[in-house]
Amino acid sequence: MTVEGRLVLAGAPIGQAGDVSPRLREVLESADVVAAEDTRRLRRLATELGVEIGGRVVSYYDANEAGRAQELVETLKQGRTVVVITDAGMPGVSDPGYRLTHLAVEAGIRVTALPGPSAVTTALAVSGLASDRFCFEGFPPRKGGDRARRLATLSAEERTMVFFEAPHRLADSLAAMAEAFGADRPAAVCRELTKTYEEVRRGGLGELAEWAAGGVKGEITVVVAGHVPGDSEPDLDELVAEVDRRVAEGTQRKTAVAEVAKAAGIPKRELYDLVHRRSATP
Repeated sequence: MTVEGRLVLAGAPIGQAGDVSPRLREVLESADVVAAEDTRRLRRLATELGVEIGGRVVSYYDANEAGRAQELVETLKQGRTVVVITDAGMPGVSDPGYRLTHLAVEAGIRVTALPGPSAVTTALAVSGLASDRFCFEGFPPRKGGDRARRLATLSAEERTMVFFEAPHRLADSLAAMAEAFGADRPAAVCRELTKTYEEVRRGGLGELAEWAAGGVKGEITVVVAGHVPGDSEPDLDELVAEVDRRVAEGTQRKTAVAEVAKAAGIPKRELYDLVHRRSATP
């Protein structure tokens, strides 16, 4: 059964108010309810656009999303139009929106979207990296150990990867990526996309980590090239043997692993785990 209400996921500008579509102007004026991640930013956007919001404005953000979603579904069941708009980009993509969409679909309510700017695809397009196949990984885990484990699972990912990151964690995340994917893995850090101080910094992950250590501000999207399987993949037995040789000559195991992994262009953690397993085998 289909309910007459309509849920509209509205893509919002990621920097320039002029990037909005005519349809977004129309729906903000005509919707019964506008659910906004930040009601103040919504009203500021409406003022910049010269749009008068016709319906009721309610807050819809991470902390109240679960409860508010239920409330909005009831509104939709009454045949009303509800618009969800977040601070920037598309609702549901690392922003509130998924829970309400899921509940609306379950209730047989029509769900549609107003396409709009997206930091994910914008960064991918300007990165200069392969865009025919890509995956969006959201924000890396905040804790170092969790982040390292998550990145280790992506070390063999062949698609271009897109991440969001907070500016104060950028340097640590880039350093962790350099360790997991290799310091020379091509990447791009896209900062303040479409805004006045837009910057796209391209280079190897190690180089970008050193640059970010000096401090970076603004909204950040990181694009990382995928793993490219070579015709001649490193011989792991030879790499372990080289580590053993260096250790026998007096180099600390940790240092030997780091040096050999860097030279071979493979993640240090992968080689360390292999060396550890081999040494533990009788």
